[in-house]
Amino acid sequence: MKSPFYDAYRVLSKVYSEGAHLKIALAETKCDEVSRAGTVKTVYGVLENDAYLSFCIKAFAPKNPKTSVRIILKIALYHIVFLHNPVYHVTDGAVKLAKAAGKEGAAGFINAFLRAFDGEKVVLPAGDEGLAITSNYPPFVIKRLREAYGARTEQIVGAKSCGVSVRFVRGAEGYLDRPHVDTPFANVKIFERFVRDAAFFAGDYTFQSVGSVAICSVVEPCGSLLDACAAPGGKSVLLSETCTSVTANEYHAHRVRLIEQYCARMGTDNVRAVQGDATVFKREWEHAFDGVLCDVPCSGLGTLCENPDLALNKSEEGVRELIKVQGAILANCARYVKAGGCLYYATCSLLEEENDAVVLAFLENEPAFTAETPDCALAHERTRCGLQFLPDTAFGAGFYVSKLRKRL
Repeated sequence: MKSPFYDAYRVLSKVYSEGAHLKIALAETKCDEVSRAGTVKTVYGVLENDAYLSFCIKAFAPKNPKTSVRIILKIALYHIVFLHNPVYHVTDGAVKLAKAAGKEGAAGFINAFLRAFDGEKVVLPAGDEGLAITSNYPPFVIKRLREAYGARTEQIVGAKSCGVSVRFVRGAEGYLDRPHVDTPFANVKIFERFVRDAAFFAGDYTFQSVGSVAICSVVEPCGSLLDACAAPGGKSVLLSETCTSVTANEYHAHRVRLIEQYCARMGTDNVRAVQGDATVFKREWEHAFDGVLCDVPCSGLGTLCENPDLALNKSEEGVRELIKVQGAILANCARYVKAGGCLYYATCSLLEEENDAVVLAFLENEPAFTAETPDCALAHERTRCGLQFLPDTAFGAGFYVSKLRKRL
C-alpha cells in the first residue's frame, strides 16, 4: 500500500535534491487528485518550517541523515508537530513511504527516530538565532531587518499570506459573496480560496499579486513602455491599459511564450513579447521609450509567504552576485529612456543592498537621472530613493520600487 505521503515526497525531492522551484515541481508532478489538497498543504508546510524541522532532526539524530531520509523525516515531523496527527499513524505512513521510495534500509531508523522524538525537548537558541529558525528566514536576513526595523522585525518575518490575489477586469460582483479582503486597488481582491473557472480563460480576471499591481500603479501613463524583465507578463498586460504600446522583454524563450499566452487570454493586443538579455545593449532601443520598467531578478526574500522554497540555500554571496546583475540591467536599460522619460527599478526583496543601494550606485554614475518620490495607495515606507513595502502591512508581500526621471 502506498504511503499517503508519497506524492509530497516526490515533489519535495525535486525541490531539495534537484533545486526545482516549488510551484514548477507541483505543476510537473502527477499527483493523486483525491489527495492533492493534502499534498499541497504538506509540501508548503514542510518548506515554510524547513529551518525548524532541520533543527529538530539535528537535535534527535546522532548524525545527519541522507537527503532522502531527511525529506521523509521532515514530512513526518510536520504532521506530528504542526498538524498534531497521532505519532503512531504518522510513523506508519513514514515507514511505508521509505519502502515505497526504495529506502527500505532506512525504515528502522525512521521508525526509531519518530518514536523517540519529543517536541517538548527541542530547545531553541535565544534571540535572533532562534527567530531565524522559527521564522524560516536566513540568519543574515534577520540581522539586516533588525538593523533596519528593530522591534518590528518579529512582525515582518511573522507575516502570513492573506490568500489568493485576483485582479478583475470585469464581473467581480459575481465573486464577492465569497470570503475575501479588499485591497487599496478597487479591482484587486484577496480570497481565502479561489479556483479558476471559465471566466479566467475568457480574460475576465487574472491572478496577480498586490505587489505586482502596486508597482504598476507607480508607473505613469506614457506612449511607449519597455518592461525589461517581463515574464510571466502580468505587469505588461496591466500597463498596456495606460500605455499606448508595451514591449515585453524576457531572457528565456519559453517564458516569452508565457507572455504571449497571457496576452492572448486577456485579449491584449498592444503588447509585443520579445526575447533578449536585459544586460546587453540593443542599439535600436536607444532613447526609444518613454518609460522603462526593470523588475529585476532578485533574492525574492519579500515573497517567502508565497514561495517558501526561496529561503533554501540563500546566502550573502548569492545576493552579492544578484546585485551585480541588477546593477547591470539598470545601467543598460537607462540607455533606452527618452529625455524626460522615467526609469523604474523594482525588486521583491527586503534587503537595502538590493534596493536603495543599487539605485544610489546607479545615480552616482548617471547624472542625467534623478530620483523622484513616487506614491502608492498600498502601505509603504519611504526610503532615500523609493518605496519599501513590508509583509506585515502589505498583505504578506515585501517589495521595492524606485522612480528615476531622465532630465530633458
